[in-house]
Amino acid sequence: MERLSIIVVERDRDRALKIVDGLRASGDHLVTVIAEETGLARRIAEQQPDIVLIDVADPSRDVLEELALVSGPLERPVAMFVDRSDEQLTRAAIEAGVSAYVVDGLHTDRIKPILDAAIARFHMFRKMRAELAATKAALEERKIIDRAKAILMKARGIDEEAAYALLRKTAMDQKRRVADIAQQLVMAAGLLT
Repeated sequence: MERLSIIVVERDRDRALKIVDGLRASGDHLVTVIAEETGLARRIAEQQPDIVLIDVADPSRDVLEELALVSGPLERPVAMFVDRSDEQLTRAAIEAGVSAYVVDGLHTDRIKPILDAAIARFHMFRKMRAELAATKAALEERKIIDRAKAILMKARGIDEEAAYALLRKTAMDQKRRVADIAQQLVMAAGLLT
């Protein structure tokens, strides 16, 4: 495992030392312990760690709201260790961006596999979000192109194939993308109506 910058959020000093020892046993990581949950998002944003480990006996809504700020917009993996949980808190933690939510507390021998799982899950979801964003962008471009074709078809009395050919030729002549030309045409048509 590569060297990671890790923030550990833990109030109890002895538990924090136990976690730090477990992390150091798994690699030469840069570990920072934060004992106070107040202002957690700001402090984590300042340090920009690779991963955040949060060990709380009983997570509260306030902690989960801070988590949403810590990981939003899902910038880094967050692993949360809790002694007990319920369905609503589990759902809230996952919605807040927690990559690994481990019930039954933290055991040092489980730190490395949980760290690996949290990082892998985070990267998998980041890839899925990027693919979804690309798909949405392509769909929006397709809608703009369809609108531009409709404008050309109506204004020039041509069919859809000819309208697209005109958009494509204009884009090639100007060394631009078809979607960019279509966007300009739709905006210009909007100004004229």
